[in-house]
Amino acid sequence: MGEVAGFDRERAQRRLDGLVRENRFTIAVVFPVVGAVLLVASAESLLPGPLNFNPYLILVGVLVMRLPLVAGVAPLVDRKAGVALLALTAYAYGIELLGVTTGWPYGEFSYEVALGPMLFGEIPLALPVFFFPLVLNSYLLCLLLLGRRAESALVRLPVVVAAVVAMDLVLDPAAVSLGFWEYVGEWPYYDVPASNYLGWVVSATVAVVAFDRGFDRTGLLRRVEACAFMLDDLVSFVLLWGVVNAYFGNLVPVAVAAVFGVGLLYTDRFDFDVRRSVPWPGR
Repeated sequence: MGEVAGFDRERAQRRLDGLVRENRFTIAVVFPVVGAVLLVASAESLLPGPLNFNPYLILVGVLVMRLPLVAGVAPLVDRKAGVALLALTAYAYGIELLGVTTGWPYGEFSYEVALGPMLFGEIPLALPVFFFPLVLNSYLLCLLLLGRRAESALVRLPVVVAAVVAMDLVLDPAAVSLGFWEYVGEWPYYDVPASNYLGWVVSATVAVVAFDRGFDRTGLLRRVEACAFMLDDLVSFVLLWGVVNAYFGNLVPVAVAAVFGVGLLYTDRFDFDVRRSVPWPGR
């Protein structure tokens, strides 16, 4: 029975890998670009009422863009990694609920748009789907960029934490501009308070250490080196939030997103063949 279950898991993994591989351009480029257009159109109230910031449409789009990361990480989720993910899920819900109700550690803020079903009417039920990829994408990219220097925790962990905070330098201004959430007060960095990033240093440190302890780093590195699409979710991030920030004139976040794009180019993560995902004439 165990062999059958193992075979089924391997077969499911092969199918998922194949699905992502054959649709890389659609998932990593078409979805985020279309998503950016729909989000901006929603912010400008250009869509029919039910489609403006439709929570389920947002959630489905996010889940599709997460497929490359899920497929890439899935074979490495053993019992130890599973415990780390469960602990981080509890942490993510707890710290976000604390933030919404008390203003600590991110600053006083509230969700203005439902990002799918809302837990306790306060925070997104799918919060781990939004939070985990910021950490994992940063972790994987830094492993590739650091090379042998990543073997030192004193180098690896601070660099990854800094990368996670940098991703939020892109995400938060775009989300505030769209009206996803709002901070109390007026702040110089695109209406996002400095306390938000101090809070992110705390949360990023907790999450990075948990991932570092929970996952086999050598296995992650081998997988990301062998799996060409594993960082496609980060490609989606750069495109989606880069376009949204550009529309609202948030130039610093656009520049930071571009830095991540350069990192992806340097690690050869823009290597997918467009022709495999686009129905070219004569195929």
